[in-house]
Amino acid sequence: MDLTGLRTAAPAGLVDRILATTGPADDWVLVDGPAGELMVAFNEHGISYVLAGDDDDALARQVRIRLDRGVRRVQKPPAGLVPALRTGRTRGLRFDLRGRTPFEQAVLRAALRIPRGEVRSYAWVAAAIGKPGAVRAVGSALGRNPVPVVIPCHRVVRADGRIGDYVWGGAVKRTILRGEGLDIDEVERLGSAGVVFTGSDTTRIFCVPTCKDARRTTAAHTVSFRNAAAAAAAGYRPCLHCDPVPTAA
Repeated sequence: MDLTGLRTAAPAGLVDRILATTGPADDWVLVDGPAGELMVAFNEHGISYVLAGDDDDALARQVRIRLDRGVRRVQKPPAGLVPALRTGRTRGLRFDLRGRTPFEQAVLRAALRIPRGEVRSYAWVAAAIGKPGAVRAVGSALGRNPVPVVIPCHRVVRADGRIGDYVWGGAVKRTILRGEGLDIDEVERLGSAGVVFTGSDTTRIFCVPTCKDARRTTAAHTVSFRNAAAAAAAGYRPCLHCDPVPTAA
């Protein structure tokens, strides 16, 4: 009997679901994010992958390609995830960054130092990991961030103040940053004017412009600087909160 006419393609996602039951697999959960639903994969090592939307087949494909693992849906998110998405405070969360190079891991951990509602430049991240000449490589590493939003690569912008690219598009990046309370128009205005740091003429401290201390300084007492050398020459010292001239951790 000829059975060739019975052949058909496997249903979408079937292979990944089979692999999830027969090989290594991460759990995943659907949660509300700052710009829509997020699918978050995790395992005993920590959060391993984040994908926007609710297409579980797409998540399974990406985890299989990028992590060589399957996924299985669960209902309970890892401890601390929901508060972290709400407040931006990720202390206590663990991340599974296996498969990332030491350089990429350093870049991602530097991004975790950027507070909610603030931004830093790619050059700041490069300096923070002790590789000040690796600005372009920093951008590439952030573009490969497997855990967007939770590891806040959206808080890294261009030195000229432009918001720059994002794994899910510039519009999503802007939505997330505005939701965190960032005045994007002001960031871009200062960047286009060449303002890299701002200082207070009463405290003689200089900050990145989005630092909470800088935002409390009134316009009458705000001084602008194009670089750290100019601030130092004027007798200003760096802010201890925003670490405008970071040293490698």
